[in-house]
Amino acid sequence: MNEKRNKRLMHIVKRVHGLIENDDLQKQRNSQNQLGSVFENDKRFRFTPVNVNTMHCEWTEYVYPKPVENDSKIIFYCHGGGYMTGSCMYAREITTKLARKNSCKIFSFDYRLAPEHPYPAALEDALSAWKYILSCGYLPENVIFAGDSAGGNLCLVLTLLLRQLDMQMPKCLILFSPWTDMTASGKSYHSKELLDPVLDNNYIQKALKCYLQDTPPTSPFVSPIFADFNGFPPVYIQVGDNEILLDDSQTLYNHLLKYNVYARLDIFPGLWHVFQMSPIKASRTAIDKVHAFISELDTLYP
Repeated sequence: MNEKRNKRLMHIVKRVHGLIENDDLQKQRNSQNQLGSVFENDKRFRFTPVNVNTMHCEWTEYVYPKPVENDSKIIFYCHGGGYMTGSCMYAREITTKLARKNSCKIFSFDYRLAPEHPYPAALEDALSAWKYILSCGYLPENVIFAGDSAGGNLCLVLTLLLRQLDMQMPKCLILFSPWTDMTASGKSYHSKELLDPVLDNNYIQKALKCYLQDTPPTSPFVSPIFADFNGFPPVYIQVGDNEILLDDSQTLYNHLLKYNVYARLDIFPGLWHVFQMSPIKASRTAIDKVHAFISELDTLYP
């Protein structure tokens, strides 16, 4: 990507993100939902709401020119937002792309958010969502976990919990800029802060305070870089090299390799936190790479 063009794009992303951010969390959540609502009039997609207990969830399908005929494979999507914001609706910026490219349904869910509901509320809701998917008759080996930022964290810790509970784990994990270290020990938290138009350390510290409260940040169920990954399913990680969570992805990847997990890390030059949400060519390339990884696993583990 041309350096000047890249800088212009990051400036635009920063301005747009600045319009969404708000010290009032509820206003920020509402702004995010307004962005996601633009897909309501896109007839290429069908959004079907469903309630799991009292939790709002959503199925996303690409129905143009016709709906998916074989729906045995699905993607179970965990939205990001620092565990403080985000929703199924806001995640449509990515779930629609995944649905279109992979010709499968996407299931997402509105887990409870901090500070009203700190850890382990989100993890409990993710487990409830997983049990719902199993009750629908989907086989774990046909379900792919995917998530961005805090949602990537949730994918990891949910899989750890499933292993601990001796429950079946998903086929693989797809992680976009995952938040994996709540001790914020990586050098990129500081070396990339001026480059990242989306995340900064003030936001990270606010999220930590809201979500962790009395939970130690070294717990593997909030900081999966401290986890034992024996027997973990394959993991594909995407991250931009201009984001503060770059080291979170690199450290996770190296840790997975130590446990002989089938893992892949793609670092996208000049790009920012969860760039896959942006309407740029690199976003399409990233989603293409996700499809290629899933297809590769279908060949390796039919």
